[in-house]
Amino acid sequence: MSFLRNCWYVAGWADELAEGAPLARTIAGEAILFWRDGASLFAVADRCPHRLAPLHMGRTDGATVRCGYHGLAFDGVSGRCTDNPHGAITSALAIRTYPCVERHRILWVWTGDPDRADPADIPDMGFVDRAGEHAFSKGYMHTAAGHKLLEDNILDLSHADYLHPATLGGGSITRTRAHVEERGDAVFVQWLASGEPAIPIFRPEMPDPLIDTDMWTEVLWHPDGVMILRTGATPMGRPRAEGIDTWNAHVMTPETATTTHYFYCNSRNYRTDDPAYNAAMAAGLRIAFEQEDKPMIEAQQRALGEADLFDLRPALLAIDNGSTRARRIHARLVADEAAHRSEPA
Repeated sequence: MSFLRNCWYVAGWADELAEGAPLARTIAGEAILFWRDGASLFAVADRCPHRLAPLHMGRTDGATVRCGYHGLAFDGVSGRCTDNPHGAITSALAIRTYPCVERHRILWVWTGDPDRADPADIPDMGFVDRAGEHAFSKGYMHTAAGHKLLEDNILDLSHADYLHPATLGGGSITRTRAHVEERGDAVFVQWLASGEPAIPIFRPEMPDPLIDTDMWTEVLWHPDGVMILRTGATPMGRPRAEGIDTWNAHVMTPETATTTHYFYCNSRNYRTDDPAYNAAMAAGLRIAFEQEDKPMIEAQQRALGEADLFDLRPALLAIDNGSTRARRIHARLVADEAAHRSEPA
């Protein structure tokens, strides 16, 4: 499987990377070691060029990582060997380094051409920064399924009516026609329901649990697997500002062709100073994602084996419009990168 390279991937939540505690993670098939020293972040290939031993089994000191097998040391900025206890330092004794930045409580890594790594291209997740302590929750879920299957799951939220009927479902998405549009290399999907009761988790926040509402559900997909999901409800005919609103992210960072790092978070504009409610919301979402979504999509991956979904000619429905467009954009971007690499210098 070919991965998109020239993009910012989410490598982890920023608080996963503590001072003096490096993080090893495979991103798009590449083993990468992350560590921090004060305000500085470092990301390097997680293998020593000598015997290919994992560098995360060594130790870091400032901007340097030292292999735990034979003691070779490397600079985390340039990748050059700074100490070879066994002889001369040759040009072969070097490791790859990766641009890495921290933004929106997230570690981002660039796996492509470092000269193209512009932090301005990181998807806007400013809602994470604006969320209060008791109006924000986050999670991580390693999943034995390819990132495209997981992205499909968010780009077609009609599944919530069947996998999550008691919390995120209720039938309104199935009864609503999705609006889909391409925004450059991004895909936007919107469901606007009117005259429907709110989804189950929103009903206690309405004046009457079964009152007719106007609901909005919007997903913005980015080719690096970042998906911003906004959903809310207001009494029918009333403006959004009078209702409840949530901002969420679902991020699918490929690990391998059939495994994915799934990061998610939730914020809201109601009960913002209620830690007990925040904890209950986080627990409910964890159940939905880990006990309902994950088993289904992992079973789907097992049924596919090593094949790509489209290779098996699935019977597509109208609800697959958004995910199909996203897959085509991703395939085009990967092909463009491959063509660029094959061009003569």
